Amino acid sequence: MLAALAVGLAAILYILVVGLLARRVLETPIGWPRAIIVGLVVFVASVSLLRAVELGSGLLAPAGSLAVDRVIFVLFITVAAGWTVACGIGILVALELVWPTRHFGGPVAAVKAFRARRRRARRYAQVLAIASRHGLGPLVHGGKVSDAAAWLPGALVDALNEAGVTFVKFGQVLSTRDDLVPPEYTRALATLQAGSSTVAWDRIRTVIEQELGGPIDATFASIDEQPLAAASVAQVHTATLLDGTEVVVKVQRPDAAAQVRADVDIILRLAARIEERTDWGSEYGVVDLADGFAAALNEELDYRIEAANMTALGRIADESESAAIRIPRAFEAVSTARMLVMDRVDGEPIGASADRLSQLDPELRTELAKGVLDAVLEQALVRGMFHADLHPGNLLLTADGDIALIDCGSVGVLERSLRERIAALLLAVINDDDIGTTDVVLLVAEAADDTDRVALQRDIGRVLTRMQVSTQTGRIFMQLLDVLRDHRLAVPPAMTLAFRTIVSLEGSLRRIDPDFDLVETGLARVPHFMRRMLAWRRVLGAAEATAAVAAVQARTMPRRIDAITSSLERGTLGVRVRAFEGTDERSWIGSIVAQLTTTLIAIAGIVTAAILVVSDAGPFLTANVRTTAFVGVVIGLAAFLLLFRSLRVAFVRRRR
Repeated sequence: MLAALAVGLAAILYILVVGLLARRVLETPIGWPRAIIVGLVVFVASVSLLRAVELGSGLLAPAGSLAVDRVIFVLFITVAAGWTVACGIGILVALELVWPTRHFGGPVAAVKAFRARRRRARRYAQVLAIASRHGLGPLVHGGKVSDAAAWLPGALVDALNEAGVTFVKFGQVLSTRDDLVPPEYTRALATLQAGSSTVAWDRIRTVIEQELGGPIDATFASIDEQPLAAASVAQVHTATLLDGTEVVVKVQRPDAAAQVRADVDIILRLAARIEERTDWGSEYGVVDLADGFAAALNEELDYRIEAANMTALGRIADESESAAIRIPRAFEAVSTARMLVMDRVDGEPIGASADRLSQLDPELRTELAKGVLDAVLEQALVRGMFHADLHPGNLLLTADGDIALIDCGSVGVLERSLRERIAALLLAVINDDDIGTTDVVLLVAEAADDTDRVALQRDIGRVLTRMQVSTQTGRIFMQLLDVLRDHRLAVPPAMTLAFRTIVSLEGSLRRIDPDFDLVETGLARVPHFMRRMLAWRRVLGAAEATAAVAAVQARTMPRRIDAITSSLERGTLGVRVRAFEGTDERSWIGSIVAQLTTTLIAIAGIVTAAILVVSDAGPFLTANVRTTAFVGVVIGLAAFLLLFRSLRVAFVRRRR
């Protein structure tokens, strides 16, 4: 009984020692479950090892009594136990290299993580249930649906509507991708722009009063309880201000923010898993796409951003050469994060205006599409701020025959230098100039030193050649982005957003004019806007700014020249190297040197230990072991511990 208790206590002590020393040597937390398992296995093996050391080293006489001094016996057993600990640490190092410990950050973090996983699992189950309820279950689970062409698009729209904000927004994006989605689906998904389910007035009224901080009649003379439209994130009601101005009130759905956060969390995790486990996910940058989609959704939840964007775009529209578009005025004084008040515009989305558009003269439809494109190109190329979400639901055909742009939550901003290069790029593209396009691309995007520029030009040339006979120019722009990504060129996000806007705009313009050609009738206007960008006033202003900077620099030149010549005369001129001047840089260099030193010492120790162990020189410490061999074993133990730590620092990415 006492012997079993002693063995048990020894096993517990051994496990603690192995676990704590492994953490100390590796400087990283190691999960106790694996430390316990490894400790038990090595402890069982160490019992046989210690017995073999006792018998093989001559510590015990044949009768079982000690054949050496007690001090020597303790030293041998201690070193042998040390090697068993080293073996345990080595196994833990190998496990950490192959299967790093996952850290949960304590009980509180573990509980929070569990609740988050439970919410995600519940949401997963909810989405799958919605899909099954609308007959999409076989598709979700990889099965087949027979005779689905007639009813599947409508069922998909119903399922997305019921799934909530994020999935409705996803459907809206797909409705503009005629290059990816069949026509029957894009037509059905277009109804998502104005076909979302409504929210009861009592809940909407509560949101309005919370945002106003008081009763509704303190701000509005009247408000219609019946919604004018129900969008993916908000619901719109007509109202009248106290001064008689007719407005619409865009109110965020009560559960929109929470639903978006839950769905975005699911989307980001799925994107990370897809990019990690698939080649196409990494190639197309699924995580970056998901991050951009998430950022756009989060911006849509703050209507103060949209109000500011409407004011800026409205100013651009008022000063524009094109009168084809209008931007509703935002009343920023009474708008809040969850409520936006703006001018009332009589019209309907072009995605739902097929009958009315069909009654217009074809030439008028073409001119209307040209005017919209002109206005958007002027926003992007001349003014540098453009509406970046131009799907058919955000373009309203007004009673006057104009187009009003709504939902200004997502805008793009292009600095002047980038605008000039994008304009030059478009000019090269529409002229089928692969050399010029490549040159401009290399000015816009960051290329690595090993970029094959000949192959890049060849791939760009293929895209431009296909564009000459393509009926979907927007798709060509996405193919051009794919070429840049394949050649690992770092494209500015604003440029990517501009190209994606062209894709969305082309889908919207084709609803206005089905025969609209973005190259022949649209991008041919680029030279006009480039001339406006390079107007003599702008060029003169840029020249004046450059001259002013040069003048300031010229005034400091005499003093700099005098300082250099004075230093030459005194013989004190020197060159200061600023590399590794910062604290972080010095710390990094110090860690590299320390790691290298530790590794070299460990290797030298192992070599020394091997030489001493096989050496025949020196007196015998026991009947079978020489003193030099015993010293070599001790040195080898210390060297292996140092090597474990060095390997851990060098090859295992620390989890922070």
